[in-house]
Amino acid sequence: MGFKGFEVIWNNLGYLMWGNFPGGIFLTLLISIIAILFSTILGIFAGVGLTVLKGILHNLLISVLSFFRAIPVIMLIFWSYFLLPMVLHVDIPAIATVIFALSLIGAAYIGHSVHAGMSAVAKEQWQAAFSLGLTKQQVIIFIILPQAVKMMLPSFVNQWVSLIKDTSLAYIVGVAEFTFVATQINNRSMVYPTEIFLFVIVVYFIICATLDLAASILPKYLLCFFK
Repeated sequence: MGFKGFEVIWNNLGYLMWGNFPGGIFLTLLISIIAILFSTILGIFAGVGLTVLKGILHNLLISVLSFFRAIPVIMLIFWSYFLLPMVLHVDIPAIATVIFALSLIGAAYIGHSVHAGMSAVAKEQWQAAFSLGLTKQQVIIFIILPQAVKMMLPSFVNQWVSLIKDTSLAYIVGVAEFTFVATQINNRSMVYPTEIFLFVIVVYFIICATLDLAASILPKYLLCFFK
């Protein structure tokens, strides 16, 4: 492996970045951002549901979340791609089915994290808030949930990183994300696989490290926002 081998990266940098637009690194980032947003929103709702629901509804929600946690990501992507168009009777882009699958699985894990965080907040805080005349919704939104999210943020970051890496499984339905186009370049050259996939590793590391850094700064802004 020499410097000359990295010319394959430079010569194909545009394709690695954009693919046949949208594709490449751009598409990986796009899928990741949307899946992170959807999974976090759904996960927060699921976590609140686990905390406040009782009886049959609580058990049903646990069953649904457990189902999505038990399914391999690649299988959910595969079945979403084939089943959603049949159920909805419309053509759904492969990218949308990947986002759908990643969001559901991410939400299942985040939901349990939010529930754990809310359960860790002292019961006295609930009681004190109710004594001030706040409604249950106000207590959850303004007092309990901000503390739970702050406590569980490291768990959130772990799941977000997992979602970013799982975007590479989109190849099963032909989505030309980053690793897909890198494999295409490798199959064409068949000379510099080490350089190509080392570049893939470095890019994923930069993306995930940037996310981790952003998440370490985020609590300060959240604290200011909820004051």
